[in-house]
Amino acid sequence: MAKSILARCEANGLRMTEQRRTIATVLEAADDHPDVEELYNRASRVDPRISLATVYRTVKLFEESGILDKHEFGDGRARYETADREHHDHLIDMNSGEVVEFVDPEIEALQEKIAAKLGYRLMGHRLELYGVPLDKKDK
Repeated sequence: MAKSILARCEANGLRMTEQRRTIATVLEAADDHPDVEELYNRASRVDPRISLATVYRTVKLFEESGILDKHEFGDGRARYETADREHHDHLIDMNSGEVVEFVDPEIEALQEKIAAKLGYRLMGHRLELYGVPLDKKDK
């Protein structure tokens, strides 16, 4: 099982202030891909003393320490999720901005096959699909 964000911060030797702990706890509870503004909104509900600048600095520190992954889904906002999650890909709803996570064994196998065909051993990948919902009559 993956370690908590707090445990990973401590294992990396990061100095954990109360505000950083609050931000880590908010990130741990996120079931979406929040941007810094959304993290700030959530964290400031827990601790009104947290500033937007503190959230920006903390997210940057966590990203540089390999605790968070940064995603840019083409909407001008960097979004974050924990870096130690199981592999998954993303489908971004271009109307709502919703990010749908998925895993498809056929896509995974095809990527491995393509890499091998081109003479490579696949070491990792990131797949982002962008779409709009089908009309009910199109389904």
